[in-house]
Amino acid sequence: MDFTFTDDQLTFREAISRFLMTEAAPEMLREIWETDAGRSPDLRNKIAAQGLTALSVPEAEGGLGMDDVAWALMTQELGYYAIPDSMADTAYVATGLLAGLTPEHPARARLLPRIADGTLRLAIGHPVNPLVSDAQLAEVLILLEGDDIHAVPRAEVDVEANPSIDASRRLGRVTWNPSPATLIASVAQGRALQAQLLDRGALSVAGQLLGLAQRMLDLSVDYVAQRKQFGKPIGSFQAVKHHLADVARQIEQAKPVLYRAAHGLARGERNASLWVSQARLACCEASWLAARKGIQVHGAMGYTWEVDLQMFMKRAWSLDASWGDRAFHKSRVSDYLFADGARLGPGHTFEE
Repeated sequence: MDFTFTDDQLTFREAISRFLMTEAAPEMLREIWETDAGRSPDLRNKIAAQGLTALSVPEAEGGLGMDDVAWALMTQELGYYAIPDSMADTAYVATGLLAGLTPEHPARARLLPRIADGTLRLAIGHPVNPLVSDAQLAEVLILLEGDDIHAVPRAEVDVEANPSIDASRRLGRVTWNPSPATLIASVAQGRALQAQLLDRGALSVAGQLLGLAQRMLDLSVDYVAQRKQFGKPIGSFQAVKHHLADVARQIEQAKPVLYRAAHGLARGERNASLWVSQARLACCEASWLAARKGIQVHGAMGYTWEVDLQMFMKRAWSLDASWGDRAFHKSRVSDYLFADGARLGPGHTFEE
């Protein structure tokens, strides 16, 4: 079995990274976040023009038809450049849900082409997320009621804004009333799609956390190379090297866990939820360590608005409980580990 990324996946990632490096520099993001909406339609349109919103939309609806493995790379870039999580919610998580509907389903035919061309912003509510990201700004909200899944127009939803430590996040507490007109899936299909929705949401957050960890490490390395004490860069001191080496090790250990989860989810493996929870935990640990070590080498100034580190550090903190907190994902892993007949060990990591 070949687990390497394809040339198309790697080329697309490189193109998105080069684009965001120019169009989503920290100073530009600060200006956007200080506006009332906290969003830039121009930036979103440019991202859509790069093809990111069409990445996993099926070709029949005008997309590129790539799978979860490609998004394991893309979400890292969205995290690295601090793009609001609603982009992944729309282009990846909600797209996966809608693509799981039957080809003739009216919601699929109505919404997927608009996601592909970047003209639709979706928000997603789930029981594990008491607050919905971008609920105030979304045109349509994907909301759950028991086994039912609804696509609800914004006009039929009441949203109470809730502040976040992350200046870029626009969170809201949603109240709504389900109706037959908004129902898009129910019963067995609804349960199956909800399970996939949760896994894709958690995998999306895991990738963003890993990208955030890498950005915080890069910022810390740059800082310790310039900051001097006793006439020497502090990066030359052994203790500082050890701090940042620990972060680099944690990031490298988390990457294959993330990719294993994406591989399992893309192929519908029966243990996909287990791999996703493992990835979520591993990437969360990497981001928290990067934030802690980053603020340690920066000193107290790392918390200030003028220093870029705080942007990515606060994003990592705010995403920690999104799409399931640590206790939730640890319980999913423990349920598997302590079950009778659990298939443990390296021989069961991949199956032919």
